[in-house]
Amino acid sequence: MKCVLMNKNTEVLVAEYNDASKYFDTIYEVKNILYAPYILKSFYNNEDFNNDTFKIILSEWFKGRGIPSWRDKLDLLLHRLNLVTPTELLDKALGLSLSDQYWIKPYNSEVKYDDINFFDNDFDYSEFLEASLSLNSKTIKRETSLRTPNNTTDGMLKKAWIIQDGIRYLLKGGYKNEILQPFNEVLATEICNRLSFNCVQYTLDIYRDMVVSKCPCFITKDTEFITCNQIKNDMKRYDSLEDYEEYIRKLELEGIKDARIKVENMFILDFLIMNEDRHLNNFGIIRDVNNLNWLDVAPIFDNGMSLNIPYYGEDEIMVVGHGRFFYQIKHYDEIIKIVKDIKRIDVSLIEDLPEWYDDLLHKYQNITHISDSKINSLCILLQRQINKLKNLIGEK
Repeated sequence: MKCVLMNKNTEVLVAEYNDASKYFDTIYEVKNILYAPYILKSFYNNEDFNNDTFKIILSEWFKGRGIPSWRDKLDLLLHRLNLVTPTELLDKALGLSLSDQYWIKPYNSEVKYDDINFFDNDFDYSEFLEASLSLNSKTIKRETSLRTPNNTTDGMLKKAWIIQDGIRYLLKGGYKNEILQPFNEVLATEICNRLSFNCVQYTLDIYRDMVVSKCPCFITKDTEFITCNQIKNDMKRYDSLEDYEEYIRKLELEGIKDARIKVENMFILDFLIMNEDRHLNNFGIIRDVNNLNWLDVAPIFDNGMSLNIPYYGEDEIMVVGHGRFFYQIKHYDEIIKIVKDIKRIDVSLIEDLPEWYDDLLHKYQNITHISDSKINSLCILLQRQINKLKNLIGEK
């Protein structure tokens, strides 16, 4: 199928899209590389550019928009959707997403962005929501249920976009049999709000006797989220600390105010909740798709993989896992050292947080059945991290 890769209403390039392989076999013309996905523009301007590699990067970028192969209970989801692989969903809705404005327009088609984008136009999400999060779900029946932004969601957690009162919300469950992730998202939101860190606002909701996290979309029809993973192609990729500093310089060069402080805030949060999953695709920047200006650091999001304590008891709390700092797995005590001025944090604002978290977990205990012992251990661990932060501030 001959098609045009679009960024909202701007033509980026003309290519041949293979419906079977989900790859782009031919690039006919590059019309406006400035409006291309950042990773494509970065490679196109590279001195090592060649057309064959460009096709591969374009194809991998498009494939990467889809549901990943490591999505929790993916086999069950595909069965319910009557699909064999998640890539079958990619072009069901022309590749549209709620993270950016890219889409695939059939060549010579009269279809318009304003008529199809998911920011302005409602979508049928009920069956996908049922297939993704329900314990007992029948196979999907309506073809319209396969034309949603749920086709282009990343990550391993079961999730689904819904619409309530005109607002697009993302619902996320826990991973496998772990039910703590939604609570960790809300805990992270509470910390960020108290410390005045910019973050996505997570709340809790109940879906069919399951506690899920719920957050509004932080992208609009005039913006896009560009991950650090895409931006890092402009970096040397030699050393995590060197590339971190280059990343900060890049953000500052693009005019983002207080870039260092805003990125440091994310790592302070990760220290407090012992987040294991700060990979390069769950932080980045927001860009205006109309004038291509970099607007701000993206609000902090995706904090569920935290406070991992597989063993807990009266005498011992064993913590599994380490934090992430760019390409390296590092202990949280090492990551926090990148913060230039830790004294700017008023730790008194979060001193009662363990009690707050204890109340939150007990409020939903009749649904989650998390034991009193585990709740107590989680709060002890959280208190330890707060005390560590207080001590670090006192040492400086």
